[in-house]
Amino acid sequence: MRTLELLAPARNLDIGIAAIDCGADAVYIGGPAFGARKDAGNSIEDIAALCSYAHKFGVRIYMTVNTVLEDDELQEVHSQMLLAQEAGVDAFIIRDTRICGWKDITVPLHASTQCAIRDAQRAGRFVEAGCSRLVLERELSLETVRELSAGVDAEIEFFVHGALCVCYSGDCRLSEYIDGRSADKGACIQACRSLYDLVDESGKVLVRNKALLSLRDLDLHSRLADLAEAGVDSFKIEGRLKNISFVRNITRWYSKALDALVEANPSLYRRASFGRVVGGFEPDPAKTFNRGYTDIFIDGKRGRWACTDAPKSMGERIGTVLEVRRSRGQMSVRLKADKRDTAFSNGDGFAFVRKDAIVGFRADRCEGNILYCKDVPSLKEGTILYRNVSAAFEKELDSRPCSREIPVALDVRISGKWSIDLNARTADGRVFESRYKADLETAENRERAESMIRGQLSKKSLHYTFTVETLEAAGALPLLSASTLNEMRRLLAQDLDSLPCGRIPLKNTEERKGVEIPKQIPEAQLMRSKYCIKYELGLCPVHQGARATGDLFLVNNGRKLALGFDCKVCEMTVSVAPTPGRK
Repeated sequence: MRTLELLAPARNLDIGIAAIDCGADAVYIGGPAFGARKDAGNSIEDIAALCSYAHKFGVRIYMTVNTVLEDDELQEVHSQMLLAQEAGVDAFIIRDTRICGWKDITVPLHASTQCAIRDAQRAGRFVEAGCSRLVLERELSLETVRELSAGVDAEIEFFVHGALCVCYSGDCRLSEYIDGRSADKGACIQACRSLYDLVDESGKVLVRNKALLSLRDLDLHSRLADLAEAGVDSFKIEGRLKNISFVRNITRWYSKALDALVEANPSLYRRASFGRVVGGFEPDPAKTFNRGYTDIFIDGKRGRWACTDAPKSMGERIGTVLEVRRSRGQMSVRLKADKRDTAFSNGDGFAFVRKDAIVGFRADRCEGNILYCKDVPSLKEGTILYRNVSAAFEKELDSRPCSREIPVALDVRISGKWSIDLNARTADGRVFESRYKADLETAENRERAESMIRGQLSKKSLHYTFTVETLEAAGALPLLSASTLNEMRRLLAQDLDSLPCGRIPLKNTEERKGVEIPKQIPEAQLMRSKYCIKYELGLCPVHQGARATGDLFLVNNGRKLALGFDCKVCEMTVSVAPTPGRK
């Protein structure tokens, strides 16, 4: 039976706990430094607290150590990893394989997506170095994922949701070139979300002021079964910079889908952690941050992957503006909603595209399909409107949080005058027996006494939900009060909590080699991508039969980037444009 893992992001401790409560089997989080998201660092104390909470449910915590490391940083990295390992981290997501040579780092090492693994040869090198899991490139086809999984002795992790880098991960120098802040050091400025002109070799502007390198967000929610069949062990959600609403919503959405997959294939799969999610909200991926969705190259086919008009979150399309009335800096907007059941709430956030920019505003008051707010001069009749903040949904996320409980089967045996034996069996395999002796009166009404015992013991204490499965007694029953039974259940929960959860072990590699594995792309290139601007614009001579074009360039604030098109492998490159007059 294969173990499937839902891996959620966490910017901080609170978001990590929320992800666990919403059904994550594992959480990845940055430590104090050296993670590929510089603005998402956390103290070792918070890492330890997250590990403590996670391990109650068998949830795993992975700490990111996936920046490019300088020689003079290695000692500090080593010390930080030792502290994190002692704090309970279950694995490290690494980029620099020199880490594999540190014998005192004994937890599993996972090769980050920054390692740019997209072919069998490179995958094998990271496994040989000592990585027991490979985080594959996002832009791979299902067939390539299947081939890589079959060809290596390692777990396979694959992104299923969230933001997409336009380039192959770990092979981008665009941010450093433009602003001096390196993605390799976790300081990416997301230059791919900027606006560019597309010009030809004569200087003619073909496209003006569009986010030509900005991709939509990934969504493989409907493809989990295909990915599991192809060998994916861990389904990863992007978003270590996302807020708690995003993490709750998307984690719950994927957890429910993974539960359905496991329930439909009980002999094939199991979840990697324990406990069931109870209560909470109904997830809706359209109601949290997204740039529109794509399944990218999963089927080995090209498509329109970019969001050139809206590089930021637009949210869900909700309708068309029918009428705008303005008076003294205020306006009312009458909408034709796309769906009849669309409801608006005070505080909803809206967005629309006007020329080359996204314009946003909030509704102070909503009455049916009429919005009242401060005047937005560029909003006109006929504008398509999107809702990027649903006040009602945000309120539901806060007021109806999920909680996580571990089921406990309880056998009760009563004998003598009176010996009460409780045998507890948790879903993760823990067994605990507890005996209570009491000098009590005999219950006159046996049926009522049995109902009291079952009812009071079959409740929640701490994060355990007890269910009395059997109750054995020879003859009469003792007269037990509700408070006594509640105390017995509470003490039993504490006893169970003192036992380690029966966690499912991660794959680990004993033999490791501290070797360096070089980058994939030449230094002259700023990025290489499966995405192609020519195809996006209908200019591809191979797939779309378009006329061949001359050299193409991207221009932004005077900087000129040269586009290259490697049609043999169907990839695009971005490089620094040569200075006129120089070869």
